[in-house]
Amino acid sequence: GWTAIGTGMSGHAMPSVSGLVGNRRWMAEALGVPLNALHTTFRHAAEHPAPWAEVPQASAPCQQHVHRNADVRALLPIPLHNEHDSGPYITAGLVIARNPSTGIQNVSINRIQVNAPDRMATLLLPRHLHAFYRMAEQKGEALPVAVVIGVDPITLLASQAVASLDCDELEIASALHGVPLRVAKCLTNDVRVPAEAEIVIEGRLLPGVREMEGPFGEFPRYYSPQEAREVIQIDCITHRANPLYHTIVPAGMEHLLLGGIPREATILSHLQRAFPNVLDLHLAEGGVCRYHLYVQIKKVREGEPKNMIMAAFGAHYDIKQVIIVDDDVDVHDAEQVEWAVATRFQADRDLVVVGNALGSILDPSADHGISAKMGMDATRPLKYEGLTFTKTRIPGELEVDFARDLRAIDRSTIAKYLAD
Repeated sequence: GWTAIGTGMSGHAMPSVSGLVGNRRWMAEALGVPLNALHTTFRHAAEHPAPWAEVPQASAPCQQHVHRNADVRALLPIPLHNEHDSGPYITAGLVIARNPSTGIQNVSINRIQVNAPDRMATLLLPRHLHAFYRMAEQKGEALPVAVVIGVDPITLLASQAVASLDCDELEIASALHGVPLRVAKCLTNDVRVPAEAEIVIEGRLLPGVREMEGPFGEFPRYYSPQEAREVIQIDCITHRANPLYHTIVPAGMEHLLLGGIPREATILSHLQRAFPNVLDLHLAEGGVCRYHLYVQIKKVREGEPKNMIMAAFGAHYDIKQVIIVDDDVDVHDAEQVEWAVATRFQADRDLVVVGNALGSILDPSADHGISAKMGMDATRPLKYEGLTFTKTRIPGELEVDFARDLRAIDRSTIAKYLAD
């Protein structure tokens, strides 16, 4: 499913779309797996990437039309998303660059503010793209990049994998697709891009150059401040015939889930290596699919949930709050998790607090990313007296099938009941 924004932004002729992967079920459907296999499918692909297949530039749909010396603001329908954003932003652009030392690619989604017809400022978080840029900048060299807009949902999801430095996320996309992803070499640099993409902006991250970027409404639903950021000089723009422009609405479910699901798969793998009794986990929507983690376990030892809390903090620095629950609590149901905290947690006994730790730099309550972490052991004790921690249940309630029983009722009986 997808949501059409309209035929262009502000009357632009190029159609724009959003919400391509704004639902977990849509992501599972794109992968051809049931919802409960989403984590394991993504995790297997991340751990077993597969090579992509390069095709000739002449056969790459993304290069059917070539624009040199074009005004990106006029060519593409780049929207102003929030009322206080400092300008139009590309929000669904896959930024692809090559490690200057090894040539292996990295893929990430970075917010990109369009400042001029051929210049854009971008936020580089302290991750792989930033590391590549620093390598090039220290030599006084520009870093060639491609900003790819409009890819299939599987490739979009693969781009957000939490992978090692020299793991090309396009190879994770190949593994998820089950066939090699078709890629093509850019026209002005050596970066390889998905051949079926809608739009590709080729350019260079300039060494020693910074321009003001922000404020911008980010995923925590607050504005990040204006700061001097790295700059992309545009060299060339290519696109398919009749392209679609994809934009991600900041802090919408597409934005949150794209970051959340790959993190969940990676964190689950990390925790299960040390704790095989970890069953499931969920980055809660209320915690913007980044900050609040619910973990379901089959408890086997007292004290172990606190070890799991500390391991979860180490799994990803964005995590700010962890709640550990028993296997009778659905971590995808926030009401059940809150019930477990209300009835199985005592702050003086079950609370873990870590101060002055590294957190998200986009958390407005943090001090430039320095944050406190909180963990809650909301599991019941392994041994307890009588029925103290036995959940109440009406005899036979699990056998009730309301849909079946409604089908069995005569339609005239229902009509009579409604009429009364």
